[in-house]
This record gives sequence, structure tokens and C-alpha cells, in this order.
Amino acid sequence: MTSVFDGMATVIGKVLGATVIHVDAFGVSHDLTGAIFRVGPVEIQDDDGRVVLLVVPSLSVQRPAADSIRRGDMINPGNGKIYRVETSQPGGSPAPDAFVTIELEEFADV
Repeated sequence: MTSVFDGMATVIGKVLGATVIHVDAFGVSHDLTGAIFRVGPVEIQDDDGRVVLLVVPSLSVQRPAADSIRRGDMINPGNGKIYRVETSQPGGSPAPDAFVTIELEEFADV
């Protein structure tokens, strides 16, 4: 069944996204178009229950391209830094082109 939201991620990716470079575990480089890279604050609780803000880099990538990104792969968003893939979190959309949020860790400067 189709939904009014089917295809929306494609539109958003074309408007707000950019091309980033994904390097897989074999060292093969792939261009990911329509990806949205950002570094934003995330609230977490410390051991004492206090809320702490962390600045966490993430990448939103559409399916099916996001399905090929694995933990340990490298991402070069073109900002002079290389990031290592830590985890991925699918969004709530069942659309075939839905965004998946990839959590990153800064790895190296270019």
C-alpha cells in the first residue's frame, strides 16, 4: 500500500542533502547522494542521573543505500574529517526510501 509520505525522503534528500563518501570494510569508496550530515547536541544521563549534552556527529541516509553501511565503515562528509560508523537507527517510516540515522565517531583529520 502506498502512503502520502512515500517518496518524501527523496525530495528532502535532494533539497537538503549532499554527496558524502562512504568507504566500506574492503576499502571500496562509494558516493552517497542526498545524505544529510550534521553534528548536533544529544542529551544523555550520567551515572548520577544528571543530564549532559554531548555533541554527536550523525548522517541520515536513505534506504536502500543505508542498508550497505556497516559498523566500522568510514564516512567522509567533506568537512576535513573522517568519521567511523558506530550504529544505525532506522526511522519510524515504512517508506522504501526512508532515512536511516547513522551515528558516527570522529576518526581522523583529512
